[in-house]
Amino acid sequence: MAPGGLPGGRGKGVEENSRPPPRGIVLLRTSGASPASSEGSIRGPENAREYDAAMLRSKRAATGEEAGPKPRRRRSRGRNPQGAPARVDARTKRLLGRLRPGEVAVIDHEDLDRVAAEGLIARAPAAVVNASPSITGRYPNLGPLVLVRAGIPLIDDVGKLLMRKVREGAPLRLEGDRVSIDGHLVGVGVRQSESAVLKAMGEARSGLATRFDDFARNTLEFMQRERDLLFGGEGIPQLDHDLSGRHVLVVVRGSNYREDLGALSAYVRDVKPVLVGVDGGADALLERGYRPDVIVGDMDSVSERALRSGAEIVLHAYSGGVAPGRERLESLDLPYRVIEASGTSEDVAYLLAHEKGADLIVAVGSHGNLREFLDKGREGMASTFLVRLRVGEILVDAKGVSRMYRRGVRGRDLLLLIGAALFSMLAVVAVSDPLQLFFRQLLEMGRQFLFRIGQLF
Repeated sequence: MAPGGLPGGRGKGVEENSRPPPRGIVLLRTSGASPASSEGSIRGPENAREYDAAMLRSKRAATGEEAGPKPRRRRSRGRNPQGAPARVDARTKRLLGRLRPGEVAVIDHEDLDRVAAEGLIARAPAAVVNASPSITGRYPNLGPLVLVRAGIPLIDDVGKLLMRKVREGAPLRLEGDRVSIDGHLVGVGVRQSESAVLKAMGEARSGLATRFDDFARNTLEFMQRERDLLFGGEGIPQLDHDLSGRHVLVVVRGSNYREDLGALSAYVRDVKPVLVGVDGGADALLERGYRPDVIVGDMDSVSERALRSGAEIVLHAYSGGVAPGRERLESLDLPYRVIEASGTSEDVAYLLAHEKGADLIVAVGSHGNLREFLDKGREGMASTFLVRLRVGEILVDAKGVSRMYRRGVRGRDLLLLIGAALFSMLAVVAVSDPLQLFFRQLLEMGRQFLFRIGQLF
């Protein structure tokens, strides 16, 4: 061994070999050897390749790098680092017509109601960003709770400026309570959770007394303003369809409207009521395979397909003659009639059917109780309260009709059943020789019996 070197004379001197050995190299002090020579004796990897690898690991350790290959970062499932397309509209009802699954709905909807939330859930968005607070505390509205329980992220109260910052179709990325586009922050809101929404609803219940006072005051104001329409039918237009003495089915695209329509399929087929769609309710009828006879509403959420279905159109204009859908109907060159009222389009449809002499009004997807009136969050809901009092003697809910209506066996169906049974028997006889012989014998026995009866007289 060379003095102070590695075996075979390949090593360097002790001075140069005094630095700490690389990771994986073990210094072995041999018995009887001097300290100098023992520090220089190294038992390590068997070949140069393993030695070089050990030196590389030592270098990485010295520079703070990991010894092995870096593990891959796992992307969060369902997360798009580039963002999802944004659909922007201050009116949620109007936004639903163009919102597609996986997109982000950007709305400006204070006190988000249950109907709007269910409409959003049906479109399966990646998230909902609200420029306004989804629950202000005025009353315990159900929309935010329905949305978060469906697993849709809700970022709340981002600010009105968001509606101008976010363009239609822009790639929107959400991180916690932050909203960004192409790496630029455009807004910060409140990421709602179920527990936070439940807490806000609990606090809002304490203010219900004030809300009830407002509701009662609005009801009295509406009664004074619309008494001629409510009790005299003033302003009700003429219709081409004759509603006198007939059942009228009024469809609103509200809570559980699909289930209600499904339960009424036998009723619609047998009774054949006049079908009235309130705005998007006309599209609900088309989805079930029915063609609406009359469409009532401001025409902001009904499809062009429904408008061109041949239905009679009644445009709802608000106080002062303001009709948001007038321009749209005129651009489509569709004939229409106008009714002016400060209430909701649903109320207008009920009053229209009542004043035209309907025998029964069946409501689908409508607001049926005070909690739903408050949840809608409009002053116009006072009109719903009064209109229901006005038409109450002929107004029933779809759920009640589906429970009461029991379709009996029609004579036509019974004849068809008997005819089908006879046809089946004749077909079997025609192809079976034993059965043909059996029926010939029965026929011969019958003839003999009649012959004997004739001999007696």
